[in-house]
Parts: sequence; structure tokens; C-alpha cells
Amino acid sequence: MSTLSFLWEGLRHLGTTGTITRSSPALCRAAIDRIDWSAARTIVELGAGDGVITRHILERLHPDGKVIAFEVSEDLCDDMRAIGDPRLVVAQDSAENIRAWLDRIGADRADHIVSAVPFAALPPELGRRIVTAARDNLRPGGCYNQVHYSLKTRDYYAQAFGDVDARRVYLNLPPAWVLYCTR
Repeated sequence: MSTLSFLWEGLRHLGTTGTITRSSPALCRAAIDRIDWSAARTIVELGAGDGVITRHILERLHPDGKVIAFEVSEDLCDDMRAIGDPRLVVAQDSAENIRAWLDRIGADRADHIVSAVPFAALPPELGRRIVTAARDNLRPGGCYNQVHYSLKTRDYYAQAFGDVDARRVYLNLPPAWVLYCTR
């Protein structure tokens, strides 16, 4: 998807995309920080967009690993499918359905979860269901990394995981936050 197409998709569907620009390389690196790449075999990505963070995950993922990338936009899912990596499973579905997709690939739990779901734009009850599903399907010791443009919904993660560590990423337009939680 071109930058102009991504901008148009963001403007048309801001409530589900959460942004009008792609994540910068600095934000992508921060989003996948704290993942134990030597042991990670199942990564779940929520709100994957056109796959900009997905590509960073695939670059580091073990050859036997899998990424389940959730996205509700059909156009953005088509962009992810075009990546053409057999380790990538594109889930055009709500992120609250993590369990069904883990079952589909035969995984008990996700080793790590990376999310860019725009929770501030979603109904609070849906946001909390998604975060709870993420926690319940994350292995003990696994990290949940959340990309955000505000700290408005930080309590979702504190309620689900306890401690939340926040890091500001200024090398992104607009500057963003990555929140880190461990199960």
C-alpha cells in the first residue's frame, strides 16, 4: 500500500486504524522490544494494519515460528497477505478472538503479543475484552507490548497485567508510547 493509500485508509477508517501514518522504524523496533527471540515461536499481533510492524517481527522470528496478525480492514489484510511469508497467518477478525486463531494453528498460548489496536477509539467494554483475551492467551512470562498515541487507556493494561512500563518514542509522527506488560 502506498503512503497516499495508507493516508486515505486512515482518514476513512480512523476509528479502526487509529492513525493516518505508518509506524516509523523507531516505533516498530520499540513495539517488538522485550521479546525473547530465542524462545518465541508464536507471536500474536493485534491491529496489524498493513504489516509494517509485522515485517519487523518476521525479520527476527525463528524459521519455525508463526505470527497471527489480526486486522479488521480487508484492504490492509490484502497488503499483509502480499508479504508472502508462510509463517504469517492473517486473521481478518476482531482481536478478541485470539483463542480461536491459536487453536487454528495448534498453539496453546502466544509467547508474546504486540498490539497497535487503537483502544481509545473503541467502546471501553470491547477494549477490555480484547486486553483480557490477550492476557488469558499469553504464556506466563510472555510480554504484551501496546503501541499508543496517548495514555488514556493505560488502566486497561494495569487492570489486566498489574505493572505497566511506558516508553515514549519521539521518532514517530506523531510521537507515540509503547506500554510493556508481562504476564
